[in-house]
Amino acid sequence: MGEGEAADILKRAILLERRGRAFYQKVASDTRSDAARSFFSQMAEEEQKHIQVLTEQFDSLQETGSFKRAELEGDASIDLSPAVLTKEWKEQIAAADFEAAAISAAMAMEKSAITLYSKRAETAVDAEEQALYRWLADWEKTHLDHLARIDRELTDEIWFDNQFWRF
Repeated sequence: MGEGEAADILKRAILLERRGRAFYQKVASDTRSDAARSFFSQMAEEEQKHIQVLTEQFDSLQETGSFKRAELEGDASIDLSPAVLTKEWKEQIAAADFEAAAISAAMAMEKSAITLYSKRAETAVDAEEQALYRWLADWEKTHLDHLARIDRELTDEIWFDNQFWRF
């Protein structure tokens, strides 16, 4: 493994996670919906966990020249999207509304993270590095799935309300 390349990937990953955290924090602070605020705050907290894990690995790489065995835990399978998708929230939001735009932007960020982490998991030689990036890719896929579910339901609601369906 090239330490320089591994360090560069870690730096990119930390930056990506920081941007994600900042984005989710901003959306949480700007939304009028309590459910959306809770959802985006939780997403920001999860990105913070990723930053901590990545920073620890970066420090280990700098100090020892290798990745350390990490406690990669957490439950990314918890789906917070039903809490957001309340009837009241669906009634408040429109296709071009702030929260809908934020969900689309968040999906793009999560896809970017998945691509970075998946590619590095495939090319990394160090077993701990591979495990780290597989864990992160899986976690970000779960984020993307939650966001996609919210996006689908909002889109369906908007199409139905505007009678875009043929039936």
